Formats: sequence, C-alpha cells, structure tokens
Amino acid sequence: MRIIAGRFKGHRLKTPPGEGTRPTSDRVRESLFSSLTTLDVLTGAHVLDVCAGSGGLGFEALSRGAAHVTFIERAASVCRVITANARSLRVTGEVEIIQASAASGAGRLPEGSIDLIFADPPYPMPEAEVTAILDACVPLLRDPAALIVFERSSRSPEPRLPQRLEVFRHKKVGETALWFLQLRE
Repeated sequence: MRIIAGRFKGHRLKTPPGEGTRPTSDRVRESLFSSLTTLDVLTGAHVLDVCAGSGGLGFEALSRGAAHVTFIERAASVCRVITANARSLRVTGEVEIIQASAASGAGRLPEGSIDLIFADPPYPMPEAEVTAILDACVPLLRDPAALIVFERSSRSPEPRLPQRLEVFRHKKVGETALWFLQLRE
C-alpha cells in the first residue's frame, strides 16, 4: 500500500501479514480524501484511526496536513506494523498508538479532542460491536463540524447510529460504502 498524496506521496507502507486486516484500496482512499479535501477538514486536524490496521488512512491524513493521528488497534503484531510505518515516515512525534479494542481505546482519550475519526472495523464484525465503536467515538468529536468516516462493505446494512449522530454524506466506491457522520445540531 502506498500513500497517494501530500508530503509522503509515493511512500510504501508496511501491511500486516495474513488476512486479518483489509487495507483500504487506493481507489477508495482517493475518493475519500478527495471528499475530505473539498470539506477542508484535514489541515491541522487531530485525527483518530480506529481499527487502524496498517494505519493507511491515518498516515494519508498526516501526509495531507493533519497535525496529529491517534491509532487504535487491538492486535500487538499490527501495532508493531503501525510503529514501523511511523518510524519509516519519521513521524513518531506526530502519532500515538493505543493497543486496545476500538471502544476501550476511544474511552482513554479526552472528550472533545478529535476533528476527524476514521472507523474501518472488520467487515464481519457484529453490528452490536460496530454500534459500540460509534457510541465510544461520539464524545470525542470536537464540535459539530467534526466528522466520523465509517467504512463498511457496500453489502452491509446501514449502521445503527447513536442518537447524537446523523449521516452527512453517503458514498459507494465499488464494494465499499463510506458514511460521513456528524453531530446532530
């Protein structure tokens, strides 16, 4: 997997071995980051990448101007890959890596501290766990302009949203569905 644009354009990221992670394809990342650039939410943003896998979404955000990225990943071996990628990019001071479940890791962060959240849980994850992740992320959003970008299979049902969230935009790219979520006003 490579970084598409920004200060690390073309840099190849290590990916965890095996089939336990599913890196977001270049095509989906291009579409996603085109939308985020149009919305002007990346520059100076504090980003959270939950179920981070190799960290591709978070590192792409950092490459395009985010100030800081926190990665949450359950597996120690996958956290080591994220650490290796951060070292390779020389951004260890701009990232934090939390080894925990998504909901547990999110609970460790200060409320109102995040501008943009990427939530890309494993496609077979039960809906109750998906809902728990979204519930844990809501208090972290800095303000009504902050976003959660939620990625699922285009065949998955629409996520059950916490009462405080609403769909801002929905996009399908091939077999992937992206929901852009924000706080209800």
